[in-house]
Amino acid sequence: MKKGCIIGRIFKTLLGVLAATVGVLFTIYFLNLDMKLVGWLYTVLNKFHDRKVRDVQF
Repeated sequence: MKKGCIIGRIFKTLLGVLAATVGVLFTIYFLNLDMKLVGWLYTVLNKFHDRKVRDVQF
C-alpha cells in the first residue's frame, strides 16, 4: 500500500466523524433539545420529590 493511501483513508475517516459530530450538535442546538430534555427531567424529578412527606420544624 502507498503511504498516501493510508493518510487519505485516515483523513476521510476523521472528516466523516467530524461532520457527523457537527451535524448531531447542530441538530441538538437548532431544535433546542437540551432544554426540552432538562424541562422534562425537571417535571419528572419534581413529581418524584413532591411525593415525599415533609415535616419541617423551626
